[in-house]
Amino acid sequence: MAAQFGRLRKGAVNTTVAAVVVAALAASQAPGVTTDDAGRRVTTGTQPSPDTPAEDSATGNSPYYTDLPPLNSPSPSPTADGPVNPGAGEAGIPATVLDAYKKAEAALREAKPGCNLPWELLAAIGKVESGQARGGRVDANGNTLSPILGPQLNGNGFASISDTDGGAYDGDSAYDRAVGPMQFIPSTWAWAGRDGNGDGEKNPNNIYDAALAAAHYLCRYGWDLSTQGDLDRAILSYNNSQDYLNLVLSWLEYYRKGTHEIPDGTGTLPSGRSDDNAGASPSPSPTPPKTPTTPSSPAKPGGNGGGSTSPKPTPPTTTPPSTTPPTPTDTVHHLEDAGTAKLTAMAGDTFTEKISARAETRAGKGVAKVRIRFTIIGATDAAFSAGEKYATALTNSAGEAVAPALKAGENTGEFVVRATVVGRTITGLDYTATVTERAADTLTRTSDTALTCTPGGEFADQVEVKATYRGAVADKVAATATLIKSADDPTENDKGPYFKDADGKAVRTLTGLTTDADGLLKLPKLYADDTTGTFLLRINTAGGATLTVELKVAAAETSPSPTPSESTSGSASPSPTV
Repeated sequence: MAAQFGRLRKGAVNTTVAAVVVAALAASQAPGVTTDDAGRRVTTGTQPSPDTPAEDSATGNSPYYTDLPPLNSPSPSPTADGPVNPGAGEAGIPATVLDAYKKAEAALREAKPGCNLPWELLAAIGKVESGQARGGRVDANGNTLSPILGPQLNGNGFASISDTDGGAYDGDSAYDRAVGPMQFIPSTWAWAGRDGNGDGEKNPNNIYDAALAAAHYLCRYGWDLSTQGDLDRAILSYNNSQDYLNLVLSWLEYYRKGTHEIPDGTGTLPSGRSDDNAGASPSPSPTPPKTPTTPSSPAKPGGNGGGSTSPKPTPPTTTPPSTTPPTPTDTVHHLEDAGTAKLTAMAGDTFTEKISARAETRAGKGVAKVRIRFTIIGATDAAFSAGEKYATALTNSAGEAVAPALKAGENTGEFVVRATVVGRTITGLDYTATVTERAADTLTRTSDTALTCTPGGEFADQVEVKATYRGAVADKVAATATLIKSADDPTENDKGPYFKDADGKAVRTLTGLTTDADGLLKLPKLYADDTTGTFLLRINTAGGATLTVELKVAAAETSPSPTPSESTSGSASPSPTV
């Protein structure tokens, strides 16, 4: 029998099956989780509070899917540049949904780093709340293809929460319903809602918005989700149920062992339905009446075969082919480069060129409104402008998507940026980027004071230079300084001025020098031996900038001794006349 998509009441899963499955999972439980005598998972930490009003939870304590993770753990996640191992079916998360979870984790890492929110927690909650947005039935913007609504919270088997939004989110002006892939009730969404995809709206039926809202909701009290107590409290605040807590922890543990991306719309749907068909729509469609069977007819007298004839066989029913038109993503056949120039940047700089990819049909026509993911691959500390290793962009009317600006890290060398279509498994498009070492093309002294010293003394002024590259400050640029023999002979001099090492010994070459954040480099003090003359100090940087500084060592000038006549003050008086 085909699996049906619906929502189960809490505890509706078969007890025997649940006990067997959970007992098998107990060998690799999440921290703080044990099993009781019946083989059920129980937490040893925070327990639900019976006094907590349903409206104080994210979902209004609505029903949720109670499917348990498979007994077999999924295969480890493939590396970004390696082949995809299908692994267990349940470990596959639809591409756009997975992208939304990871984006939300990245946003919280920046906004609330102390929360330590793992995206796998969002995946676990998304699994039990909506089956990962109904198996990833979302468009390229993350909007669900149809609303996902929980049952009416009218107190009939569920909490009673009167309408708070005039039906704006849930289409119900009498009672509230949980809405969207993360199942927020309208009163919670009113303050917890977020815009996760940058379209200026906060839509609970958008997986990007809902995932970001759930992430902030779980981190709202300064909880540290890397600790079991705070993790339990956060999950219970989402739905105040011990069974819910245990189930989410099971999926969290399962996803942490490995997941992989699958096309949108191909995710595994939860099985079983609750007894009141809650969750599909505000007004569930009525069940079609059964076709009456043909009554039996008595056998003709003298006929063969006895007292009655068999009823006419009912022709087998067949599922009509889907009439849902293909989404833009479905029509993409391949990716093409859209004129990306050579990607080269100096360490620490932003690449001037941006990566542009074009989604095309088999006939080569550009496809608009398709989400393209750009992923940085390789041993590099380069990142996109938001500090992440991946980014997504929507194609424009020409089918082109432009990645955010790339910023080079300090690691030099080549790495790859791979463009893929979110929601499809077509071959990706690779772009090679190169990071070169920091460089300077100009060096100048910051002072024009002459550098002089007497034999055996020390120079009064230290040499300071400024490095620039194409007129801009060249910071963190490697440099060397050498006292050379002459302008034509750059080998190290063996006499004249010198620096001192840590032991006070004379050295005439300094390596490992680096300009500071302002491009400045100040050399240590210079000393002179007994050799007089004019000497040269040459400074070189990565990138070819060179500066030669003149140093003079000469004895101190002395004033000449005055002559006897000069030492007599005044003028001689003439001899008196006799």
